[in-house]
Amino acid sequence: MSLADTAPGAASTGLTRVIRDFTPNWFTVTMGTGALALVLNLYPLRIPGLHEVSAVLWMVNIVLFTAFSALYLARWAMFPDEAVRIFRHPVMSMFFGAIPMGLATIANGFLAFGIDRIGPAAVGIATVLWWIDAAMALICGLAIPYFMFTRQDHGFERMTAVWLLPIVAAEVTAASGALLVPHLAPAAAYTVLIFSYVLWAYSVPLAMSVLVVLFLRLALHRLPGRDLGVSGWLALGPIGTGSLGLVSLGKDAPAVLAAQGLAAVGPVAQGVGILGGLMLWGYGVWWLSLAVLKTARYMTGEGLPFNLGWWGFTFPLAVYTLATLALAGATHFALFSVVGGVLATCLAIFWAIVASRTLHGALTGVLFDSPCRKSGPWSAHFESDAV
Repeated sequence: MSLADTAPGAASTGLTRVIRDFTPNWFTVTMGTGALALVLNLYPLRIPGLHEVSAVLWMVNIVLFTAFSALYLARWAMFPDEAVRIFRHPVMSMFFGAIPMGLATIANGFLAFGIDRIGPAAVGIATVLWWIDAAMALICGLAIPYFMFTRQDHGFERMTAVWLLPIVAAEVTAASGALLVPHLAPAAAYTVLIFSYVLWAYSVPLAMSVLVVLFLRLALHRLPGRDLGVSGWLALGPIGTGSLGLVSLGKDAPAVLAAQGLAAVGPVAQGVGILGGLMLWGYGVWWLSLAVLKTARYMTGEGLPFNLGWWGFTFPLAVYTLATLALAGATHFALFSVVGGVLATCLAIFWAIVASRTLHGALTGVLFDSPCRKSGPWSAHFESDAV
């Protein structure tokens, strides 16, 4: 018996109501905020104080992630019968991928901002967080698709880019591993490098397959409804992170592999990283252009109703921007620096708009809604269809 059975009146007001309706899509806030901090820290133009602003955003993100984790764990403790229904929901369950991706931005921040503040301990913290993140991403990338195949009700015409969220988490961890590798001892760096390439392969090919099917769905059934209109931006996520991972891991590879007697492999990995990163980036230009066109079509019609899905404007664009800036450093091609600066500026504007509207929605309570708890009981379904 859960608290929902014993105190239904209390569950509709105040903190208890927030806990009861708290869902993992709130972690997209930490994804977008943490990614913005990392992007601003690499902004092509040196603006006084920008590093400090980025560090503050990262620390705010830690607070948000901690608070969201506490709220979601409290929901499982207080309303387990309702919380478990998420595994049957064909949309909300996808947002489990947002949890490891939000954590990855925090781990990266310990390397970008923490070393200056707490010294070498920041590397140790980032390493622990990275391994936790890797485990979560691996589980999420398999478990959620498994529930899609066995528990949930999906239709081709209802497919959106939200399907990418649980899959992409692993490649985000891979790109994060590339940032960690230079700070580790040779043996540990080699381990993280190898695992990062495996995580990249665990995610990117499958995500690219989903994009192919998504193209067909859009051609046959046109654009999704306005509530999921922003989901089109999510296609940039696996493309941008895939490019960033290849470029960044390729940069690490020569020194790390040479220390393990694989000196001949390092330059190959570096070359594949640059060429592969360039080709994925070019693929992303198409999906970015499509996302802009789709958004313009929605806005010239009835517009897009605000919901937490608007955070889809931030993280996918952020990782694509990070990939652009990584290519600027790897190729020394000035166009990438210019485009990276423009994208970073757009990202900051998007974040400011979405964050302000999210704060208003959180304070008024309108954003706290759990569609999965309105569905039928999970327990009966589970018991009748046990694996």
